[in-house]
Amino acid sequence: MAQKATIYKVELSVSDMDRHYYEIHKLTVAKHPSETDERLMLRIVAFALNAHEHLELTKGLSTDDEPDIWQKSLSGEIDVWVALGLPSEKVMRQSCSKAAQVVVYPYGGKTADAWWDKVKNGTTRFDNLRVINFSETDTAALGRLARRAMKLQVNIQDGEVMISVNDNIVYVTPETWKGAA
Repeated sequence: MAQKATIYKVELSVSDMDRHYYEIHKLTVAKHPSETDERLMLRIVAFALNAHEHLELTKGLSTDDEPDIWQKSLSGEIDVWVALGLPSEKVMRQSCSKAAQVVVYPYGGKTADAWWDKVKNGTTRFDNLRVINFSETDTAALGRLARRAMKLQVNIQDGEVMISVNDNIVYVTPETWKGAA
């Protein structure tokens, strides 16, 4: 029998001084059986970094033709496509043709570095693509914050991100590998 997703209830308070966005989002996050706590928390942080009233978590790992997070316009076009991990150049090309803006958050330390070395030259033509890396140390610290019910406070200022859950605080510094033109 197939394992079912584990449901996480998250109250996400975002204070993004860089974008002047301040809001509380109540999220129900399904953690796929093959998903790690690190990836789950990175998904929530990616949501915070792109927070908008129309931003939504998708089925993610359960589907091949959807990103982890997206924002659609009122007429159904995809404004923002957010993917986690190490997508192929082909997947990034397809994503860039479907959405106005694509953000990829690779993670995994040396594996992510090797992936970027392999695909970066093929991404130069995508003006709507941003690639923002999270270090292995940062994602490991994020993974330790995971709880089935969480009240997260995410503060973003000058590109620095502070995530707090209860009395635990983690500071992460996303590294921009490719910025949109």
